[in-house]
Amino acid sequence: MSKKITVHENLEENYANKLYIDISNVLNEKRKQAYIAVSQSMLQAYWQIGKIIIEEEQNGELRSEYGKNVLQKLSDKLTAEFGKGFSVRTLQQMKKFYTLFPIANALRSQLTWTHYRSLLKVNNESARNWYIEEAIKGQWSSRQLERQINTLYYERLLGSQSKDGVIAEANANMSKLAPEQFIKDPYVLEFLNLKNYPELRETELEQALIDNLQNFLLELGRGFCFVARQKLMRFDDDDFYLDLVFYHSILKCYVLIDLKIGKLTHQDVGQMDSYIRMFDALQKNEDDNPTLGIILCSEPNETIAKYSVLSDNKQIFTSKYLYNLPTVEELQDYIQSQRRLIEERDCE
Repeated sequence: MSKKITVHENLEENYANKLYIDISNVLNEKRKQAYIAVSQSMLQAYWQIGKIIIEEEQNGELRSEYGKNVLQKLSDKLTAEFGKGFSVRTLQQMKKFYTLFPIANALRSQLTWTHYRSLLKVNNESARNWYIEEAIKGQWSSRQLERQINTLYYERLLGSQSKDGVIAEANANMSKLAPEQFIKDPYVLEFLNLKNYPELRETELEQALIDNLQNFLLELGRGFCFVARQKLMRFDDDDFYLDLVFYHSILKCYVLIDLKIGKLTHQDVGQMDSYIRMFDALQKNEDDNPTLGIILCSEPNETIAKYSVLSDNKQIFTSKYLYNLPTVEELQDYIQSQRRLIEERDCE
């Protein structure tokens, strides 16, 4: 009897596996098609926007003396109705997109808007066309394309006597991008008018730790007011994310928190200082006190908490600040205990 049951179970498992494989293939293929469709819609929409603005300028409707103000008003109106992604800088990029790629049907389906944004910085038409072909052939992600452009790959290859060495160096650490990663691109989320969901950027452990840390600080009752999670800051053509942003109602300042799963490095400290400067330039009000940064590094056997303040603002750590902020020890103990609980739960 037990043998018959085993045979039936094996047959059921085999049928289930076959169904799973067939359905997985369908879902993966259709998702890939959906990503391509969204990407192409973005390119066509931004190309047409660039075309509309350029043609208005050429017809004399946008005179140079007030054209910039018109773009700012246009940006405000588009942002109010369609969400982020229509800053004056981005509108100018759409104009250049249309100028450099004037034939809509010639746009390459294998490349995304983020790819094309990087290509807009390449003034040499031969180099730009070469990067397009290499990006498609090598299935480069937008970040990989940007890296090759920034390291002058085309120019180095053209002028090198040892082309094999240049190619080998350029291809080092280059990996293909899974199609589903495309949907995490902040420009795609903006085009679809979707929120930049934190879950798209966090691992399960990071998500759980940030969830608990957010609640912990709010429950302290020391003036923490939640502002944002995975706060996107765009500076020129680079995107930066802050894990948590609070406003402290007692200290009258913003508090930025960055969580690292691993060892604290000098680069982490320097990055936080850059985040503070950038946040102050983009978000801080004139009557706010200097922004504070907190770096939390959680390792399996050690937790490090560090307050980061710019060198010219170290005097802000008076007794008032120390009294209203959690101590380094409190943060370390809490993160360590929460990580242990999360890992134990996942092992059950």
